[in-house]
Amino acid sequence: MSPLHYLGRRLAAFLAKPRERYSHIPTSPTNLLAATLRKGDVVLVEGSSRFATAIKYLTQSTWSHAALCIGDALGPPPEGEEPRVLVDVDVVEGVRTIPLSTFSGLHTRICRPVGLEAAEIDALVEFMLSRKGITYDLKNIFDLARYFIRTPPVPGSMKRRMLSLGSGEPTKAICSTLLAQAFASIRYPILPEVELVDADAAGARRARREILHIRHHSLYAPRDFDVSPFFQIVKPRIAHGFDFRSLDLRPPGPGGEAA
Repeated sequence: MSPLHYLGRRLAAFLAKPRERYSHIPTSPTNLLAATLRKGDVVLVEGSSRFATAIKYLTQSTWSHAALCIGDALGPPPEGEEPRVLVDVDVVEGVRTIPLSTFSGLHTRICRPVGLEAAEIDALVEFMLSRKGITYDLKNIFDLARYFIRTPPVPGSMKRRMLSLGSGEPTKAICSTLLAQAFASIRYPILPEVELVDADAAGARRARREILHIRHHSLYAPRDFDVSPFFQIVKPRIAHGFDFRSLDLRPPGPGGEAA
C-alpha cells in the first residue's frame, strides 16, 4: 500500500466517524421504512459524520448519502443475519451491500423512480451489484477534507461545480455518482438540464426552445433525487394510513414539555 493510499484510508476513517453531538429522532422507524421500500427505490440519508458535513455544505441540503434498494436480489440471508437490501458506497469499504439497520436512527427519505418495468429495475440492480468491491475515490476524500480546515465562502452558483471532484477513474466510486451512472445505463433521467437556444427568424419573434440533456454523472448529489421531477417522494407514515386524530398531541406545559 502506497503512503498516499494509506493516508487516504486513515483520513477516510476519520471523516466517516459520526459526530458525538448528533441526536435526532429518525423520520421513520426502521420497521416502517422496511415495509415501504421497493426494489429500485433510492434511499437518501442525513449522515452524521464529518464527511457528511462537507457534502451538506456544498449541496445546501439535508441529504449527504444515497443508496439503492435491491430488495431480495441476494436471496435469503444466512441464518442469524439481517437481509442485505441496500447497496451503497462507503468511504472506507467502497461499494457494498448492507442491511437497512445501518441507517437506523438517521433521517431518511424514499425517492421512487416512476414508470420503470421489472426488467429495467433488475438491470439497475445488476449494474450496482456488478460494481461491488470498487473502492471509494480517495481523491474525493482529499478534496472534501479541505472544508474541515477552513470552510471557504463559496458562492451558491459555484457549489454545484465544486461537486465535480475526484479522479474520475472508472475503478473508483462516489455514492451519488454511481447511482447516476446506474440510472443512465437504463436511460432514466434524474434532473433535466435545460439549455436555451435562441432562434431568430425573419419577421418572427425570438423563439426559445428547451432541450433536455442527461447531466454528466460527476455533477450529481444526493439532493438531486429529492428534487427530481421524475422521482416520487414516498413517506412511510402516510403510505401506511396516517391519521392525525390518533396522535397524542397534548399541549405543552409551562416548561415547554407535554402536560
